[in-house]
Amino acid sequence: MRLISSGRHHATFEFGELRVISLRDGYIDMPPTRLRDEDGRTFDVLPAAVPLAGDNLRLSVNAFFITDGTRSLLIDTGASNAWHDPTMGLIYDALDEAGIDRARITDVAITHKHEDHVSGLIAPDGSQAFAALERVWIGAGDTSVFTGRLEPVRDRVVPVSEKVAINDWTTAIPTPGHTPGHTVYDVRSGAGHLLVWGDTVHVPTLQFDQPHVSWEFDGDQSQARAARAALLRQLTQPHHYVAGAHLDSPGIARVTPSGDGYALEYLAPPIA
Repeated sequence: MRLISSGRHHATFEFGELRVISLRDGYIDMPPTRLRDEDGRTFDVLPAAVPLAGDNLRLSVNAFFITDGTRSLLIDTGASNAWHDPTMGLIYDALDEAGIDRARITDVAITHKHEDHVSGLIAPDGSQAFAALERVWIGAGDTSVFTGRLEPVRDRVVPVSEKVAINDWTTAIPTPGHTPGHTVYDVRSGAGHLLVWGDTVHVPTLQFDQPHVSWEFDGDQSQARAARAALLRQLTQPHHYVAGAHLDSPGIARVTPSGDGYALEYLAPPIA
């Protein structure tokens, strides 16, 4: 995995015969009270390694575009204007900056149903963001999100209920816990495996070192914790990489064991 170009809102990596493009949708600030220890309690004091923006945790919001030069897949779509937050909804700018014509995107994979991952299917003006869209892959437990604002793309939803190949180089793997349909996408090339996840980790400065720490909005915190533990173990294998929706943009890294937890090594410096 090698960084070959970057800009204000994107970074492009060579991954064997594939290109992986990280797309920055922006960031969102959340209170530290969203974090939970193994007993479900909030933290009285956060570890010094966890940075704050004012009094809040600052979470990057990333999406990822993968292509072999012929076929492509967009994983997650950002928030559009669903949260009415000016720090988010930048994915369309990121696509433009990276030279990706969103009018030609046919396949989108969604990690889970929350607004900052799925809302970008619909542009701020209410139009469908991807005019050539043919398929939207999402965990079967999360398909209920396609009502109201997202109703126009419901007829192209492909529910994922078990491990399934969605193209020649990507496999959808159900990882329920954060939501019933939370799904990780395993992207394979001659260079190895890239696991693209949504909300497996929210606060990378804490949850790799202490993977038992969960998030208030994990629907089933015990199940989410178990899914995170299994994925982190997998990522320590040779030639495995992670692309995370809430890892610091551009959000692509290696994972190694460290003490009772794990260490994260980013493959590119954070986008300011």
